[in-house]
Amino acid sequence: MVTIGVYGFDGESFLRRLRHADVRLLLDVRQRRGVRGPEYAWANSRRLQAALAEAGIAYEHHLELAPTTDLRRLQYAEDDRLGVGKRSRRELAAEYARRYTAEILDRADLTPIVSALPSGGTAALLCVERDPEACHRSLIARRLTERHDVAFEHLRPP
Repeated sequence: MVTIGVYGFDGESFLRRLRHADVRLLLDVRQRRGVRGPEYAWANSRRLQAALAEAGIAYEHHLELAPTTDLRRLQYAEDDRLGVGKRSRRELAAEYARRYTAEILDRADLTPIVSALPSGGTAALLCVERDPEACHRSLIARRLTERHDVAFEHLRPP
């Protein structure tokens, strides 16, 4: 499996990166499937799904793995305290990671996701942050590695 964020890509380079990694299934783990800013309009749910379908990549939304609004607010408060913006964040707040793990991951059954992985090609976890260390997708990847022996590569923009 791979993980990928939206920030740092445009629509064309995003799809090119997915094709290069032989992604056949994209697992969207965002709560809100819109991205602010005209440069990221391509990543809004309907446009993204249409582009993926045209590229032959299946799409699934996994809301059960998305952080809650309260968790996102906790991370934003830490970002504000540190004076970093969401698009420039380099790591998750320790309390956010702890609570996301306890409130979301510990309750989630990841077995159906593992069972549905494509037999050919790979699957990608999608969120918005450029760096996986700044995003909950890295926590999901770690859990899948630890409990389901799934190997990950983190795709980054050029």
